[in-house]
Amino acid sequence: MTRSEVPHPYYEKVIAAAREAGPVTVALAHPCDAHALEAALDAASLGLIKPILVGPRARIESAADGAGLDIAALPIVDTEHSHASAAAAVALVHEGKADVLMKGSLHTDELMGAVVSATTGLRTSRRLSHCFVMDVPGRGEPLIITDAAINIIPTLAEKADIVQNAIDLAHVLQFGDVRVAILAAVETVSAKMPSTIDAAALCKMADRGQITGATLDGPLAMDNAIDPEAAAIKNLKSPVAGRANVLVAPDLEAGNMLAKSLSFMAGAAAAGIVLGARVPLILTSRADSVPARLASCAVAVLVARSKMAGARILGG
Repeated sequence: MTRSEVPHPYYEKVIAAAREAGPVTVALAHPCDAHALEAALDAASLGLIKPILVGPRARIESAADGAGLDIAALPIVDTEHSHASAAAAVALVHEGKADVLMKGSLHTDELMGAVVSATTGLRTSRRLSHCFVMDVPGRGEPLIITDAAINIIPTLAEKADIVQNAIDLAHVLQFGDVRVAILAAVETVSAKMPSTIDAAALCKMADRGQITGATLDGPLAMDNAIDPEAAAIKNLKSPVAGRANVLVAPDLEAGNMLAKSLSFMAGAAAAGIVLGARVPLILTSRADSVPARLASCAVAVLVARSKMAGARILGG
């Protein structure tokens, strides 16, 4: 059984909820290969999104022709190159013509550069961060892992925003009780391990109302964050230990390796989204399965709909 064939029941629920909410308009930046176009067409065919293709018209049409894809019904905003595509996609948001950004075949840095521009970007008071919403086979509920793609070595202040973004996303996805584990290699605070000190500080920030909407615990090692027996062996007693549904990694490398280990060794699917900007950003990868691509779009739809409804979430 391939990764695409592994059942992901949570993703089916998310996609159904997004379809019920109704499609949103997505500015797809520089979709100059078959992967980017297929992702948009698949999501559009399910009624999740209404794509606007932003990039060099000749290259987009050539990629579609080469892959046998019909894009005749999709509007195209013609640009000269990838940097112009990123800028034009961001401009569509400013003009109220797009509710979501989606990465095409340009580099992530190019798109993010346009998003974080001090003059024309989409920044808010909240730090941008990435979340994977993971559907792990055999697990009774989804798992959010952050940050695995944007913040390389986040400071304590940046981690506070990363945590709040993840909590807000969990509420959009109707997690119910949001239980956040601040991960480290050990579950005790050590002056030799800065990640454990940050974890303790984040938990105290939650106690003081600086982070809201969830129960936090940390530092917690991965085993006693998600396994009740491991937590019991360590005599860890909290609503989070052994029952976490949000995992906050100490840095990008740890988060990325954790998410990809679950994907490629445990058959999990990972829907990725960037939060903290004026609109959600979809960052797809060539290695993503079809269910993960569709779920990424569905999560973005639900976040965008929440913003439209005026919810005080995600830095908006």
